[in-house]
Amino acid sequence: MHFLAPLLALISVISPARTWTAPSQPLTINVKSDGDAKLVLTDFTTGKPIEAKTPADVSGEKSINLKDLYAEVSAPGTYVLYVVPKGKPVDQFEGTPLVIEVRSDHRRGAAAEAEVTYVGPLEYAVMTTEKGPLTMMFYYDMAPITTASFLNLGRTGYFDGLTFHRIVPGFVLQGGDPKGDGTGGPGYNVQAEFNDRPHLEGVLSMARQGDPSEAAGGMPRAEFANSAGSQFFVCLDYNSTKHLDKKYTAFGRVVDGMKAVKEIAATPLADPQAGKPATPQVIKKVEVKPVTAAENPYAEFLHLKEPAATPAK
Repeated sequence: MHFLAPLLALISVISPARTWTAPSQPLTINVKSDGDAKLVLTDFTTGKPIEAKTPADVSGEKSINLKDLYAEVSAPGTYVLYVVPKGKPVDQFEGTPLVIEVRSDHRRGAAAEAEVTYVGPLEYAVMTTEKGPLTMMFYYDMAPITTASFLNLGRTGYFDGLTFHRIVPGFVLQGGDPKGDGTGGPGYNVQAEFNDRPHLEGVLSMARQGDPSEAAGGMPRAEFANSAGSQFFVCLDYNSTKHLDKKYTAFGRVVDGMKAVKEIAATPLADPQAGKPATPQVIKKVEVKPVTAAENPYAEFLHLKEPAATPAK
């Protein structure tokens, strides 16, 4: 997949001074720019630009405490920081943007204030299958812990050679199990991050143990809700998956490669009741890549460009 962006003479590098910072510490980022540029901070969820308290111009090498520029980064929220050449729109940013996750304590009764801040590069993943590549973007704002786990497993080769062991036509493709039978995982659990993102076609969500109490329409108990590991599924049809909303952790979406997803979903089944494919559907590899202006699966999602027009029927 290729995303068109003009080639620019300006080369910029942006990096955090620290990956993790406490509320009492400065939120310092280092910028190296070969020309005049500016910092642009946007809200991850809405894409709305956040106004700086003072001019956010950069040139040459500079270290900046973002708390001096933006009051918002002292409060819980998820943001994206870009370096943009002077006079250019934000979608023509340089380097790789940074994701800034100002996390709060979600335990019951905890104060709604910043607990710790994570800063890292905005990344996406390409999952190569025998039917073609799936390009994946992630919900850093709604599922930061799940996203971090999936990306870490991906970049360290965990998924390479595993399969989509369960295929339910019109419902989901499920994979990420090292045992290949629906019982395996990475040796740890990921806490639930149920959220408001719907389980639309192409959405990535985490598999977990089902709670018998859910049959009556209840929410899963903690030991079931927090039982996810490495098994994930790709949604096929929202008419069949909408009941998963707010009960499973939606953490990303396939933004390119749905043709391959549908071809995998059409695989003949050896055991339709279990969803076992007659021919193993192999995940050849997963590559985690930094976002650039030329390769940016988030562009539409983060409102950096207008949504593609719907073709006339």
